[in-house]
Amino acid sequence: MNHRHRTQTALAVTAVLALTTNLPAQASAVPRDDTHLEGRLASGAAYTMDVPARWNGTVLLYSHGYVPSGAPNPARNAPDQETRGRLLEKGYALIGSSYATTGWAVSDAVPDQLATLELFAQKFGSARRTIAWGTSYGGLVTTAIVERHPDRIDGSLSLCGLVQGGVANWNNTLDPVFALKALLAPDLDIPLTGFADQTEARNAARALTREVAAAQQTPEGRARIALAAALHNIPGYNDAAQPEPAPTDWEGQQANQYAAVTGLLQTAAFAWRQEAESRAGGNPSWNTNVDYAAMLRRSSVYKEVTELYEKAGLSLRQDVTTLNRAPRIDADPQAVAWMRRTSTFTGRLSDPQLNLHTTGDELIPVQAESAYRRAATAGGSAALLRQAYVDAPGHCTFTLGENLAAVHTLEERLTTGHWKTSPADLNAHAQQEVPWTDPRFVSARPTAYPRPYDLAPPGDTRK
Repeated sequence: MNHRHRTQTALAVTAVLALTTNLPAQASAVPRDDTHLEGRLASGAAYTMDVPARWNGTVLLYSHGYVPSGAPNPARNAPDQETRGRLLEKGYALIGSSYATTGWAVSDAVPDQLATLELFAQKFGSARRTIAWGTSYGGLVTTAIVERHPDRIDGSLSLCGLVQGGVANWNNTLDPVFALKALLAPDLDIPLTGFADQTEARNAARALTREVAAAQQTPEGRARIALAAALHNIPGYNDAAQPEPAPTDWEGQQANQYAAVTGLLQTAAFAWRQEAESRAGGNPSWNTNVDYAAMLRRSSVYKEVTELYEKAGLSLRQDVTTLNRAPRIDADPQAVAWMRRTSTFTGRLSDPQLNLHTTGDELIPVQAESAYRRAATAGGSAALLRQAYVDAPGHCTFTLGENLAAVHTLEERLTTGHWKTSPADLNAHAQQEVPWTDPRFVSARPTAYPRPYDLAPPGDTRK
């Protein structure tokens, strides 16, 4: 059947009570064939929908990750084509939008995703079950949807998600670059916030990158770069293309962190920050009253820093004192208020949420999960939240089996009312889905997020 005829079939609104036991009784326009639809929402966002002929009644609303300003922004309804194909084979309906804009687009993404869900219901009828899921920045969008619109969702899944929320994210993105400037380029006029435009942000990134590249050539500079990386909890093995260092190979770990720090300077710390500031109406970040000595001691890679400082013959105490005495950065109150309103979480869940994170994530370090666990506990939702960890380097580097295991586990929780999220259970699901790969779920409890910020319940004084 050609695409035109499939589309006409999908749009025909006819009363269908129950064609098979695999189709939801509520559906009012069940397709007879696999159906693929694309189009535009009223906002201008693109949408894409795939509904298999033997739809199992569950729709997965996918929120994609961060798209830099000016980059191509197609609609997506799955993390990758392989996962998409397998989920369609299993009978899931897959939908998602591009969001009307790129960048820190949460104020567009949430309504566009809800509009996509509404359009799906108009075309295919109500789903038996609706699951919101997303990767990276899409994990933030997903969590915003489930916290603010719980009536539209039955459960949610965040993959490598930015679940620490916007204020915490931009605060902690500031910390490593603040340290780099204070220790490597204190006399240079390199702005870290408040950029007039992308040109200024990129010029600042290039200037600081030059200083970091020069510092990497000396033991003293490498130790200081490691200190900056530690403030962001950048792991010493964060890309599968890197050599995996031994536990005490401090130089190897620092070399891997240097690559991640360079990437941070080229993306989130400057260009992406400027785009977010333009939406927020100013700088949403601050480091007034931050004790960097205490933050460093809590870091997951603190030991590496102490070893490299000793080897370089530097005084870590003196450098931390320099860092703590450096002129601080104040936030713009209206920008904080915007970020708080659009991109910060209460931790109050109404439905189950499962989060997956790799242990070696350099972009959204695994400590982000500690921040949301903290929020969910304060919000009284700890029983609804589960977090699982994959022992792997990199950001969102899940295998097909791991993705499918996550979906299966959440569906099982929605069906039975009980969580089964032990590494053994998750690995068994992943192995069943893809027998020829080795699943990598492990037990983990990440260290505390450096600067958590959530919408705590009234009367909570943690801020």
